[in-house]
Amino acid sequence: MIDPTAVIGAAAHIGAYVVVGAGVRLGAHATLLPHVVLYRGVEAGTHFFAHAHAVVREYCIPGRSCDAGKRRDHWRGRFSGLPRTRTATGRRFPQSGPVRLGNRVDVQANSCIDRATVGETRIGDGTKVDNLVQIGHASHVGENTLLCGQVGLAGSSEVGGNVILAGQSAVAGHCAVGDGVILTAQSGISHDIPAGKTISGSPGFDNRVWLRAVTIFQRLPELLKRLDRIEKKLAAQTPPEDAANGSRE
Repeated sequence: MIDPTAVIGAAAHIGAYVVVGAGVRLGAHATLLPHVVLYRGVEAGTHFFAHAHAVVREYCIPGRSCDAGKRRDHWRGRFSGLPRTRTATGRRFPQSGPVRLGNRVDVQANSCIDRATVGETRIGDGTKVDNLVQIGHASHVGENTLLCGQVGLAGSSEVGGNVILAGQSAVAGHCAVGDGVILTAQSGISHDIPAGKTISGSPGFDNRVWLRAVTIFQRLPELLKRLDRIEKKLAAQTPPEDAANGSRE
């Protein structure tokens, strides 16, 4: 179903059971595979490619050559958002700010990019979003950044360009991650990270220190046994009167 107010670019391909809402502007040479849904007001650039069952929520703006929702076992990519945000007084209001994707952005299967409550959620040119990624509302991601599988960005995260967030790593809300940062797998940060750092662990800290800490952690049972032997040896060498004086002190 294509709304009569939608503007479809030249040479666009629209598959079976696609829904194109009111006021949609679809760029030239775009491809919408079966069951894709474009909500009202979506503006998709030229060569936009939406795999089957991909969903783009209202007023979101995928740029040129974006690739949305590659199918993997019938999962789907979404540009959406929590439908409502609850305030301290219990009132709810819609997250109506758009998602703006730069050019050549890929969003893989079952990933969600939340619309903003205020402002916009923005993904820079050339950024790749892997499967099962969650990008919170009003987050900003720089250019040529890689978000690997199961990465999570809480609301209003600021991630720079050329960043690598490895699998299952996470950024707490309102934190800033500088350009060129690498978060290794399963790392979690709750503070700002300067540009160029490599961070590991949860809570995350410098990767070189983390590697030494992990090595020591693995040796803790052995070190505990050695410490116990040393204490017993020292106790056996201590004269009884010194031990008694030590206990009185």
